[in-house]
Amino acid sequence: MGDFILKYWIQELFAVIIAVITWLWRQLLKRRNENDAVREGMMALLHDRIYQACSYFLKRGWCSMEDRSNLEYLYKPYKALGGNGTGESLYQRCLALPFEEEKVREDEKKMSGTES
Repeated sequence: MGDFILKYWIQELFAVIIAVITWLWRQLLKRRNENDAVREGMMALLHDRIYQACSYFLKRGWCSMEDRSNLEYLYKPYKALGGNGTGESLYQRCLALPFEEEKVREDEKKMSGTES
């Protein structure tokens, strides 16, 4: 009886253990691929949003503090996910834009004719 158990049951036990390990490995790989796809999709969405917002601000010619705060909120996770230089370049160009208040003051001066 002991020979039977050693010969067949231990062999079956190892087969079950290997099957479970194989199944777990496949699940791990599947989850990793899904996480990579979600990460790339999130980075694409952040890049698109940064691109759209920066294009608008650059066209407008100024960027308020709230706009800068929002851009920073988008840019930090984008950079952490490995975002490329395109998003960073646009972000830096928007940070260099004048503030809304300065733009409004300049427009008011032009309208009142008291430009110095």
